[in-house]
Amino acid sequence: MQDLSKLKGLTEWPAVREKIDAAVRNVLGEIDTERVELQMKTLDETSFPGFTRRRVNYFVDEWERVTAWLFVPDGRDEVPGILCCHAAVPQGKDEPAGVKGDARLAIAQRYAELGYVTIAPDCVTAGERLSHGLPPYDTKSFYKDNPKRSVLGKMLQDHSYALDAMCDLKRVDPARLGVVGHGLGGTNALLLSAFDQRVQCCVSSCGFIRFADDKNPGRWASDNGFIQLPKLRDAVATKSYAFDWEHILALIAPTPTMLIATNEEALSNAKSGEKAVKSAKTMYKYLGAADALVQYAYQTDQGLPRQALEQADDWFERWL
Repeated sequence: MQDLSKLKGLTEWPAVREKIDAAVRNVLGEIDTERVELQMKTLDETSFPGFTRRRVNYFVDEWERVTAWLFVPDGRDEVPGILCCHAAVPQGKDEPAGVKGDARLAIAQRYAELGYVTIAPDCVTAGERLSHGLPPYDTKSFYKDNPKRSVLGKMLQDHSYALDAMCDLKRVDPARLGVVGHGLGGTNALLLSAFDQRVQCCVSSCGFIRFADDKNPGRWASDNGFIQLPKLRDAVATKSYAFDWEHILALIAPTPTMLIATNEEALSNAKSGEKAVKSAKTMYKYLGAADALVQYAYQTDQGLPRQALEQADDWFERWL
C-alpha cells in the first residue's frame, strides 16, 4: 500500500495515481465503457412551493431503465445540480426525496428548497430495483448475472448516468455539479467523485471506516446478503490491502470534499476518517487545495443531525 506521506512532490504523483486507480478499479470489477442514450421520460410531475418534483426514468445500460426523483427549483436561471445518493434503506430514492423514511435525510428536497436542481435515483437492489423474490440489498441475483462486476462498481456507473440526467436539463450548469450521500450514499458519493471528473464538490456522511481500522472489514465482501466488493475477500483474509480510503480521497483531489462522521456509527468512525484526511491532505496541498478537504465530526448516533446538514449547506454554498 502506498504511503502518501512519503510522496516528495507532484512529479511522483502521476505514476502513483495510476497505480492507485488501477488497484481500485480492479476491486470494483468491470464497468461499461460504452455509454447508452438516456432517453429520459417524465412519468409524473408535482408542483410544490418553490420547486417542482418529477418522477423520471432513463436508461443506464442497453436493457434497464432506472427511476429517479428529479427536483427543479422555480425560476429560469442556470443553477448548480446535486446528485443525492440514498442510504442503505429499502425505500431507496424515496428517502432523499422526502417521500418515505427519515425526514432528516430528505436531502434532495432540502437542496431543491435551497435553489439547486437535485436528483435521487434508486440503486440496484433497492426501491423499484429489487431483484424478484429477494429482499432489499440481497445481491445474489446481481452476481449471478454479473460475475465480473461488483455492486459498488454498478452503482458508480449508474450514478454517472444520474449526472447525465441532471445535465439533460437546460437549468443545470454542467460546470457546477455536486454529490452528497449518507451511509451507503456517502460511499457512493466518494467513489463517483474519484472517477467522474464532472463532480466539483462532494459531501460524504458516514461513508467509510478505513479497511485497516475496521473491526469487521468482511462486511465489504461477505459471502451472502449485501456483497459490495467480492474481490476484496483475499485482502480481508490476509489483512493486506492494495489501497484504503485515503487513496480514494487522493484520487478525488483537488475536488472540494467534506467528510461527516461520528464515533457512534457502526459503519463510520471520526478517528479513522481523520487518519484518511491527514494522509490524503498531502495531495490536496501539492495541488494547491489544502482547504478543500475537511472532516466535520459530531457526537450522536441520530442519523444526520441538523448541525451536520448546515455544515454541508455551507460547503456547497462555498464551492458550487
